[in-house]
Parts: sequence; C-alpha cells; structure tokens
Amino acid sequence: MLALLAGNAALALGPWLVRLADTGPVAAGFWRVALALPLVALIALANRQALTSHSPRLTGLALAGGVFFGFDIAAWHLGIGETRLANAVLFGNAGSVVLMCWAFIALRRLPQGREWPAIIAALTGAAILLGRSLEIAQSNFIGDLFCLLAGLLYAGYLLTAQDARKVMGGWAVLTWAGMASALVLLGTALVLGETIMPRDWTPLLILAFSSQIVGQGLLVYALRHFSPLIIGIALLTQPAVAAAVGWWRFDEILLPLDFLGIALVGSALVLARMAQPKVLAAKPPEPA
Repeated sequence: MLALLAGNAALALGPWLVRLADTGPVAAGFWRVALALPLVALIALANRQALTSHSPRLTGLALAGGVFFGFDIAAWHLGIGETRLANAVLFGNAGSVVLMCWAFIALRRLPQGREWPAIIAALTGAAILLGRSLEIAQSNFIGDLFCLLAGLLYAGYLLTAQDARKVMGGWAVLTWAGMASALVLLGTALVLGETIMPRDWTPLLILAFSSQIVGQGLLVYALRHFSPLIIGIALLTQPAVAAAVGWWRFDEILLPLDFLGIALVGSALVLARMAQPKVLAAKPPEPA
C-alpha cells in the first residue's frame, strides 16, 4: 500500500517539476525520458527481461508504443504550462476512461453495468472543469485540451504495446519505448524552437528519477497486489497532491464547482479502472 501511494505521489509531482525546469516543456519531457533510460535498461536486465532476441514484430510494437508515449508526454507537458495542476493530472490520466470506451469498439457492444455511470461522470466532470478553465482564461481551456489529448495518446501507448509487454516484460518494453519516445520528444522540441539545454539540471534530474524510475517502479511492484478498485481509488491521490502543490506554489484556488468536477472525473477514473481488465482482455486490431 505504501508503494502504491508513494508511486502515485511521485507521478503527481511531475507537473510541478516541469514548470520548474528552465527548458521548454517538451524538452523537459525529453530529458525526463533520456536521463532515466540507462537505469530503466539496467532494471530490465536485473529482472531478467532481455532487451534483444525478441521477434521484430514485438520490438516494432514496443517502438510504436514509444511514439505514442512520446507524443503523450509532449501534449501533457504543453498542457501543464497552461492549465491548473489538478486539471493536468486528472485529464492526463483519462487513458483509463479511453481504454474502457475502446472495449465498446473492440467487443462491438454497448456499455454495461458500472460503465454507464463512469461515462456520464467523466463527461459531466470534464464539462464542468473545461467550463471553469474557459472562465479563467482561454489558455487554461487549451491547456485542458492538450492534457485530454495526452490521456488519449497514453491509451494508444498501452493498447499498442500490450502484446509486447506480456512477452518482453514491462521494463524491457519501457526501454524500447523510451528510445522511440526520446527521439519524438527531441524532434518535437526542436520543431517548436524550445530551449533544449538547461542551466539548472536539478528539476530535470528529479523529474527523470521520480517519474520514470520511482513512480513507474513502485506502481509496477504494487499493482499486482491490489484489485482494480483499490488501484483506482489510490489513483485519486494524484489530483489531490497536484491540487495541493498548485495552491501552495502557484496560488491556484479551487472553488466548490471545481471540486465537484474533480470528484466526478475522479469517480469515472475509479470505475474505469474496475472495467479495465475486460478492456485489456479484448484483442485490439494490429496497428497499421
């Protein structure tokens, strides 16, 4: 339980560190992945997860997943700079709801059971939070959209790389995906004309270690021990931590309507997590 909560908390601090970095936001994402990549590869080898000798198809899936992951981080980091931290974390985790909705297509069925309340809560909560952001500034609204796009891209990463993860192992896939995503992030940062080289490495080193190693590692360890319900509830620590940091460091004040939107989206994430095993059991089509 401590690993589960600490892993979520470590990931929730990522947006704060992105804002502290003196590079561009997408460049910060590049360093987040690149700095952690050698250690991720060593962890894969320590867990006896081979980085080679796999079929070209599985390696290709891991690399394709990395492209999704790279654009996911790029979109999320761009959104972090524009919207409130709580919104960024909530919408960035929207992949759980997207995966659940994917099941409707993959299994060719309508929502069932708790899936209906999840969809209604997600749409209502998102509408409230998007409306509140639009009241604050148009840039906040655009930031929310970038974070929602990140959630969609993260679901694409999970669906694309899931077959490779079953055979190669999570850390080996993260290594291959990290190589692809680092190239995507560096190229995107250069196209956007961002500052690549930092003057202060501290936020980037902490970001790489806390998000890619501590956060991912603790969750990989903890997720096998808990039901989807507990995992979904623990996920709610992320927006709570992000909201506290946003209030403490950036004077981001949340009104009662914001808390209502957060509660609705949060409940949708919990319900979607409970439905996620059914989603992953559905065989998605091979990526083009």
